[in-house]
Amino acid sequence: MAELLSRWKRLLIVLGWLVLWQAASWWVDEPVVLAGPLEALAALGTMGRTAAFWQTVLFTGLRIAGGFLLAFAAGAGLGAASVRCPLLADLLAPAVTAMKSVPVVCFVILALVWVGSDQLTFVIVFVIVFPILYVQTREGLGRVDGALLEMARVFRMNGWRRARYLYLPALMPSLTSGCQLALGLSWKSGVAAEVIGTPLHSIGQELYFAKIYLEIDQLFAWTFVIILLSLAFERLFLALLGRVGRALEGTDDLRM
Repeated sequence: MAELLSRWKRLLIVLGWLVLWQAASWWVDEPVVLAGPLEALAALGTMGRTAAFWQTVLFTGLRIAGGFLLAFAAGAGLGAASVRCPLLADLLAPAVTAMKSVPVVCFVILALVWVGSDQLTFVIVFVIVFPILYVQTREGLGRVDGALLEMARVFRMNGWRRARYLYLPALMPSLTSGCQLALGLSWKSGVAAEVIGTPLHSIGQELYFAKIYLEIDQLFAWTFVIILLSLAFERLFLALLGRVGRALEGTDDLRM
C-alpha cells in the first residue's frame, strides 16, 4: 500500500510540473520560444508514425547500449583484476584519471578524427562509463573484511565460494550504485556527442536540426524520447543485474 501511494505521489508531482509547463507555454504564447507538453506530444505522435523515427531511435539506442555494456565489462573486469594486481592498478591510474578529468568535448573531437561520426556515440559512452564502473568495482571489492579473507584461507575455501560469500555481497551494492549513475550519464553524454558530431540518423542530429529550424516542439519531443529510453534501459539493466546477483548468491556448492 505504501509503495502504491508513493507511486501516485510521484505521478501527481510529475503531472503538476507538466501543468505548470503548459501554463507557462500559454502565457508566453510563442511556440518558437517555449512549446508546451501538449505541442511536444503532438509532435512526438507525428514523428512516431514514420520509419525514420524508429531508425533514429534504434541507431542511437544500440550505440549507447553497446558502449555501456562494453564499458561495464571492461570496468568490472579490470577493476577486479587491479585489486589482485597492484601493478595493473598503477598502470591504469593515469588513463582513468584522464577519462574522469578531461572535458567530454575533447574526447568528442578526438573520436571524430580517429573513428568518425558513426562510432562517435559508442566511444564517448565508453569513455564516460568505464572510469565510474572501474572505481566502483575496486571500492566494492576493497570493502571485504580482511579477517574474513584470513578465515577463508585458514579453512581452505575455494575461489568460487570466496567469490560467492565474501566478494559478491561486498561488490553488488557498489556496482549497482555505479550503474545507476553511469546509465544516466551514458545517455546524456552519448546524445550530447551526437549533437556535436551529428552522425546520420541519430537523435543528436535531430536535436541539432530542431535547433537550427527553431522546431521547439520537436526538441521537447525528442527530449521525451531520451528520458523514456534512459529510464527503460536503466530499469531493464538493473533488473537483469539484480537477477544475476541473486542467482549467483542462491547457487549451492558443497565443495570447500
